[in-house]
Amino acid sequence: MGVNGPLLNLLIVEDDQNLASSIKILAPECYKVFVSQKAALVPDHVFFHAALVDMHLEVVPPETADGLKVIEKLNRKNPQTEIIAMSGNLDRKLMEKAIHAGAQRFLAKPLSPEELTSMLEKIEAYWNLRHSLIEINKTKARLFGSSAATENLRKSVSQLRGETAPVLIEGETGSGKDVIANLLNQQEGTRPFVAVNCSALTETLFESEFFGHVKGAFTGADANKIGFAEAAHGGDLFLDEIEALPLSQQAKLLRFLESGEVRKVGGKETQTVDVRVIAASNVPLKDLINEKKFREDLYFRLSAHRIQIQPLRERKDDIAAIVTSFTEMQKAKRNKNFDESAMEELLKYNWPGNVRELKRVCEQLFLTSPLPFIRDIDVKRILSVQDSGIKTGFDTDLTLDEFLKKQEKLFIESVLSIQQDMDKACEKLKISKSNLYKKIKDLGISYE
Repeated sequence: MGVNGPLLNLLIVEDDQNLASSIKILAPECYKVFVSQKAALVPDHVFFHAALVDMHLEVVPPETADGLKVIEKLNRKNPQTEIIAMSGNLDRKLMEKAIHAGAQRFLAKPLSPEELTSMLEKIEAYWNLRHSLIEINKTKARLFGSSAATENLRKSVSQLRGETAPVLIEGETGSGKDVIANLLNQQEGTRPFVAVNCSALTETLFESEFFGHVKGAFTGADANKIGFAEAAHGGDLFLDEIEALPLSQQAKLLRFLESGEVRKVGGKETQTVDVRVIAASNVPLKDLINEKKFREDLYFRLSAHRIQIQPLRERKDDIAAIVTSFTEMQKAKRNKNFDESAMEELLKYNWPGNVRELKRVCEQLFLTSPLPFIRDIDVKRILSVQDSGIKTGFDTDLTLDEFLKKQEKLFIESVLSIQQDMDKACEKLKISKSNLYKKIKDLGISYE
């Protein structure tokens, strides 16, 4: 993967000049490398994104190792520096002292070139996520916010750089599981990314859609078809709403994960595909296992790496940054900003629909707020419907028909702000899709 943004500063504190030179050669091209052979020579004027620190500079005893002083100094200057301690002495007390001083990892000498390179690539991925620099094919997936939970998410994603085992992402509806899946894919460079909504796969067509079919395999199979698994060869296969897969389909998916083999419906030959499966679930799969609705063996296959996304109500420190990002996206069409009172109202709300609901509310506010800035009363007007489903305060100048249409519009907007999937919105409203589209048109509801 090439450099995604500005060079990252890497500090190597190592008194073995040959080893320091070797590390410099192994460092990915995104790094500008600084080498210091003594603790006293570490530059004070440079911000280091990463640092490799030898624990035994100048051959001092472990209890007085200069490396600890360097780690403490770097961590004190900027806690964001990713510090890696190194030593051939694997004394447990020394290693624990290094971690306590501020090192994130401890590498054993002699260093493994593969391990060192992988670790530096993961650090590069983390800083790319922090700076929202990832851009592949002119599309961007970004993770906004600086709460502890969001920083942990960035760490989790960057630690999976270069990993090939399946990843399971769990989080409530609207929390951004698709964003995490895209970030996992994009940090690997330009490679296929095939997204599949499992709730839309009917049981009868699962094999055809997932594995493909040959011409004439069944009525309507007029040509050979490549399945999702084959299309994702060399990249990532994102299985969204994995909890919706019936048990019979789960068994077929498990066999694929175990073998990596694909055989088209109606075909005789099998082929092996190389894909990383990223699965996402709106509900904890362990709960479904207890209810006998999800296979435990499939869960263990999918959860080689697991990422948990906290709901927005538990990371409200991110709301301002997320709202700012939505505001910037709308600037060209609607140049509006949120004033302080409006932001306070957004922070009071519980956000059951998470980031997706926040996005829909912002879109409604950009569209309906009469002034160049959005006020608390504008937010209250939208959120009163979100929170209770019933608009408080009646306009008695309206006719009964006008009032009912206004309430119907507010209620449909409320449902659509939480659930953008039209099929699920129709299920919630207990109306057909054609009827819902007609109401959207007749009532002048903004929906994208």
